[in-house]
Amino acid sequence: MAGTGAGLEGIVATESRLCYIDGDAGLLSYQGFRIETLAQNATFEEVIFLLWNGRLPKQSELDSLQAALVAHREIPAPVEAFLAGLPKGSSPMHVLRTAVSMLAIYDPQANDMSPEANALKAVKLMAQTTTIVTSFDRLRNGHKVVAGDPKQSFAGNFLYTLTGKKPDDVMEKTFDIALTLHAEHELNASTFAARVTAATLSDIYSAITSGIGALRGPLHGGANEEVIKLLLEVKSVDEALAMIKDKLANKVKIPGFGHRVYHTTDPRAASLKGMAKDLGERTGHQLLYEISTKIETYIKENKGLNANVDFYSASAYYSLGIPIDLFTPIFAVSRMSGWTAHVLEQYKNNRLIRPRAEYLGPEVGQKWVAIAER
Repeated sequence: MAGTGAGLEGIVATESRLCYIDGDAGLLSYQGFRIETLAQNATFEEVIFLLWNGRLPKQSELDSLQAALVAHREIPAPVEAFLAGLPKGSSPMHVLRTAVSMLAIYDPQANDMSPEANALKAVKLMAQTTTIVTSFDRLRNGHKVVAGDPKQSFAGNFLYTLTGKKPDDVMEKTFDIALTLHAEHELNASTFAARVTAATLSDIYSAITSGIGALRGPLHGGANEEVIKLLLEVKSVDEALAMIKDKLANKVKIPGFGHRVYHTTDPRAASLKGMAKDLGERTGHQLLYEISTKIETYIKENKGLNANVDFYSASAYYSLGIPIDLFTPIFAVSRMSGWTAHVLEQYKNNRLIRPRAEYLGPEVGQKWVAIAER
């Protein structure tokens, strides 16, 4: 059997209409729309519709989707009780993975594999993942759960139910763009995990739970948490550069740089860089932005690595007042749109995903040795 390379790098595993990436050109598109176009013009709800339907919505269709997302925000009472009874210090990603899996138990259509039922479950997952994340954070801090505001956008409602304060227009728009930038990214590890599970014709809740499990790994979804921790270690640009030089000298990987697919600029990073700058100025975190830009320049000049989507999303989320350990769950809130789109696409033209492995073990035909003679 021919070798395929570690990590299936460069292997085409399926066909999809959802996302196109040109790593050499630094290009990312959803259903034919470049990410820059969507970041500048679309709302996150429009992006959700686009991923699910392959086209932009008409106003009536967008209104219907927004109404459905509002109608299905409430999570089952036993799931909220689970969130309220968790041990102190519970990992948010462990919590999210378990709570999403629990949703299947309380959904009477969990095992209904009709296209209509799966489309409705995608709406429920999109809406209720947000509620799980914000409710968990409020409950663990001794606060009451904030009921969603039906007049708020998806992004605005998340910030409102998380903080209890309605965000201003700039903060809402910034978070909306961040959700769009993280929504979809072809066959990344979590999406591939979700599609593998869906390909067995398991239910959509099981498939999404697989995706969340993969996202939790620090090589996938946890990088922006590591970035902000790194930035908060230092108090000046000089101190930051000295730390980076020391880490590089000791061959310590700097989070937020380089990408498995992009060999040039990550197209999402440019939008996030501008957002991080604006938010830093509005919230008094200008130093974080200044330190970030100096680190970016130094690593680009000395290692030839570009900042990726995680690098500037870290300071942007921090400036929005989002707790650090919620950065990865928020990634899941956004990526739920892409995950569900991929699962629905998998169901439409399903074939069990069953790759092969190149055998590198001992020669076949080993002779048995009795236990007394080993």
